[in-house]
Amino acid sequence: MSHLEVVEICAGAGGQAYGLHRAGFHHALAVELDAQAAATLEANSNWRVAVGDVADPAVWDPSEYKGIALLAGGVPCPPFSMAGKQLGSADERDLFAWAVEQVGILKPRALMLENVRGLAAPRFAAYRQHVLDRLAEFGYVGDWRLLTSADFGLPQLRPRFVLVAMKPKDAAYFRWPEPMARRLTVGEALGDLMAENGWPHAREWAAFANGIAPTLVGGSKKHGGADLGPTRAKLAWSKLGVDAKGIAEEAPGPDAPHFSLRAPRLTIPMVARLQGWGSDSGWIFTGRKTSQYRQIGNAFPPPVAEAVGRAIKSALLHEGTPHQVPELVSDLHDPIYRELSRAADFVSLERLVAAMTVGTESLVQRQLAVLARDFELEELQTANGPMYRLGDFKGFTGESSHPRNEYIAQHRNRVS
Repeated sequence: MSHLEVVEICAGAGGQAYGLHRAGFHHALAVELDAQAAATLEANSNWRVAVGDVADPAVWDPSEYKGIALLAGGVPCPPFSMAGKQLGSADERDLFAWAVEQVGILKPRALMLENVRGLAAPRFAAYRQHVLDRLAEFGYVGDWRLLTSADFGLPQLRPRFVLVAMKPKDAAYFRWPEPMARRLTVGEALGDLMAENGWPHAREWAAFANGIAPTLVGGSKKHGGADLGPTRAKLAWSKLGVDAKGIAEEAPGPDAPHFSLRAPRLTIPMVARLQGWGSDSGWIFTGRKTSQYRQIGNAFPPPVAEAVGRAIKSALLHEGTPHQVPELVSDLHDPIYRELSRAADFVSLERLVAAMTVGTESLVQRQLAVLARDFELEELQTANGPMYRLGDFKGFTGESSHPRNEYIAQHRNRVS
């Protein structure tokens, strides 16, 4: 147990990997689709890095890592992002449910998956419930938590929705990390980097940039470039004395004007600092500027990964005082899904209304419409009213015949 190994899927440029390494985990394998991000992983470690579609059996064999201490990953965010269409299981990039299925193969001591805040929305209540119920079938206690990166030493908000799952004997020792007492500001984090080329206004700028930045937006191969986000984010950056319309090659020099006349742009090292790669990390990002920015902007911040990783490690070592784990499924996200998934046959509308405790027929009907976006749903009209039966999950869980595989094969260079 002094050498805890992790398999990390969708590893990106190593934000989660670096944080887990600092927490005491050692990578047995990192899997990444993007060749440039994989090159960054290889440039900063001696880990085994598998490059390709994580769901492709030719890229790696999950059964080779059975009994690993931790299965971790930052599966693609666009299926759940509030900036997109929130297609969930209908998005060709969705790998969350597939990742959960690997728990049944690897049987890790712990699972850690992170995604955007959008996954916490009511739209995905049934999806989350499906994940928890599936983990319970494997014998794991699953729990979700929305963590704000600013609470863990980063001068940006960057909320991340994190899933941690363990067997009950270990889950009894798991506690979510506590927020830090004080938040770091943008000026405090970047003051030295802004001053490195002799800009005379750097100290004044650092005092002016005394707030928390909006979430960095890395973009995808479909959309997004090397700027700091949409219009609302750019406005927030301007209030911190930053021009968010692009990334600079270097910090402002001795002849650069006052930030009130022309706000400076951030450099790649500054963006990396904001995302949690400290000055002592020595992390190298490969590729051109836009690729480097995308790698950084899409990463799970190392300090957050480290905080959760330390909490997982402490639980696996059974440190501290155990607490009660009353049931395998620790939370109830969607009572309609739960009622339907447990029924052997059709369920009446009246029974579904009762399952919601406080609900109406119209509210249940709306919930069913949302549920049908991720699951097959049968409706049967009877003399006593409509009845419903839950069918298969529509998302990709590893089926060789799933349309997702064909899409990835045809559009790999566009998927990120």
